[in-house]
Amino acid sequence: MRTAIVSAMHEELSAVLALLPDEHKQVVAGREFWVGHLHGQEVVAVLSRIGKVAAATTATALIERFAVDRILFTGVAGGIAPGVQRGDVVVADAFLQHDLDASPIFPRYEVPLYGTDRFRTDPVLTQKLLAAVAQALPGTTLHRGLVASGDRFVSSALESQALQQALPAALAVEMEGAAFAQVCSDYAVPFAAVRTISDRADDAAHGDFLSFIDQVASRHSAAIVAAFLRMG
Repeated sequence: MRTAIVSAMHEELSAVLALLPDEHKQVVAGREFWVGHLHGQEVVAVLSRIGKVAAATTATALIERFAVDRILFTGVAGGIAPGVQRGDVVVADAFLQHDLDASPIFPRYEVPLYGTDRFRTDPVLTQKLLAAVAQALPGTTLHRGLVASGDRFVSSALESQALQQALPAALAVEMEGAAFAQVCSDYAVPFAAVRTISDRADDAAHGDFLSFIDQVASRHSAAIVAAFLRMG
């Protein structure tokens, strides 16, 4: 069983990379893939870079070149649903692209020729990830549900409120998950994703995000990944 561990930014994954005892680096598509073992499991760790296209490139390389059996994405997101606050954790059960609109040919948000506007995460892997978060970060408020992805950093109260109104089921917003979910669906590779809320995707988002990824994000990722891998 080979597990891919992915984040978009170094600050989100640095503590995980520091724990790899026997990793060796392979460069594919301009990315550094660290192949090794962690907590008794064979892993490939990589930074996807930011945005949906970069995410799709990374997901495809993990599947085609490294033959991973499952993909775990960990990082941060902006909370948009009421009650999803900074420091909370969101485990996704589905992803949607909030900036995709091929109407009137297709309904807004629907991925052309797929007949759906969202891609679900693997239910078994997601349940295991929920248990890992509860074990790794006891006392943390944990949410499960829809996460919206788009190629822009949502950083104004006006835009956040517009997303809430358009997508009332969405808990959080980020920039990579929907691409990973779609590629993994195409290849039938199990995928799960967890995001720690770094900001409320409002006018204070930029400052909150920068301080959070520097102080908290990597530590949270390492704790969750360790608990997840120990479960097998």
